[in-house]
Amino acid sequence: MKSTSYYPVIMTDRVAETAAFYCTHFRFQPMFEADWYVHLQSTENPRVNLAVMDGSHETIPEAGRGRVSGIILNFEVEDPDAEYARAVAARLPILQELRDEAFGQRHFITADPNGVLIDIIKPIPPSAEFAEQYAPEAVPQ
Repeated sequence: MKSTSYYPVIMTDRVAETAAFYCTHFRFQPMFEADWYVHLQSTENPRVNLAVMDGSHETIPEAGRGRVSGIILNFEVEDPDAEYARAVAARLPILQELRDEAFGQRHFITADPNGVLIDIIKPIPPSAEFAEQYAPEAVPQ
């Protein structure tokens, strides 16, 4: 399979509220808007996309209908400290404080109105122990 695009779709019963959350706090803009589906694109990078869909919509097979579960959205950013300050100022829930991880990330975790976890990340050099677990070309610098 040769993919031409990839983006997550959040299933929720709060489509408008969820789309507005990502526009307000994560600099997305709607590229398609219906009451049951909103396709969002980053205002800073058109290759970064996200969609929000009514989890009970008829286009979803009945076995898959419902709310989102078991997902973390990762956003790699240039300055997680600035994004953390923005999130705190906006009173977003901070589920994990900003910190450096030995495996090679500086990050914090917040959540959207549906409880979807959002991990704001900047790759940083890992500890020697973790550096060995990376493919040589993938070690964060």
